[in-house]
Amino acid sequence: MILNSLIPAASTYAGDIDRLFDVITLLVGIPFVIACYLFFSFIVRFRAKDGEKAMYITGTEHKYMKWIHRAHIPILTFDVIIVVMAVNVWYTVKQDLPEANSTVRVIAQQWAWTFVHPGPDNVLDTADDIATVNELHVATDTLYHFKLESKDVLHNFSVPVFRLKQDAIPGRVITGWFEATMTGDFLIQCAEICGIGHGLMPARIHIESPGQNAAWVQENSPLEQLAAR
Repeated sequence: MILNSLIPAASTYAGDIDRLFDVITLLVGIPFVIACYLFFSFIVRFRAKDGEKAMYITGTEHKYMKWIHRAHIPILTFDVIIVVMAVNVWYTVKQDLPEANSTVRVIAQQWAWTFVHPGPDNVLDTADDIATVNELHVATDTLYHFKLESKDVLHNFSVPVFRLKQDAIPGRVITGWFEATMTGDFLIQCAEICGIGHGLMPARIHIESPGQNAAWVQENSPLEQLAAR
């Protein structure tokens, strides 16, 4: 896959999105290459020559139009394939919300990200929640819902290794999902120009094994830290 060779695929639906991009590249690229070849070859073949008078062609003659009509069939077929695949991927990522194992809150603002993780009770909006700035901690093989919101202007929550992009709209809480498939530290970015500090709004997602993530949650729980004092 073209995208996977450049950016790792680290979510369960990343492969579906990569395949869609590969198909679009192939089905659009082949006609493009053929059209460029014909265009430039005809320029060379039918260039002005001494002693030869140019033909005036309206383009409505059947012997010329048939080549246009014959090209319509594969192009329309390619369009149908792309639309069907795109709708299936869109439904999987945006419409079909599977049951979550855990939920995190993602808050965008000029110009930082705040992530609220559930504490050891795995319930969001309770006393043991863990809030971090520009650092999101998740576990592999765990299906997360994210509650995305913005404090000020339009932002976009983009996790390239997940192939995830979702606008954060002021006044709305948008629910999405992901399930990480590999460990590592990766980039989170705002993919919407949100003001003068837009380029200074990166964050990191730390994808850990379930054991490592549980240890991080336990260590950073406010109740745990309070009890240790």
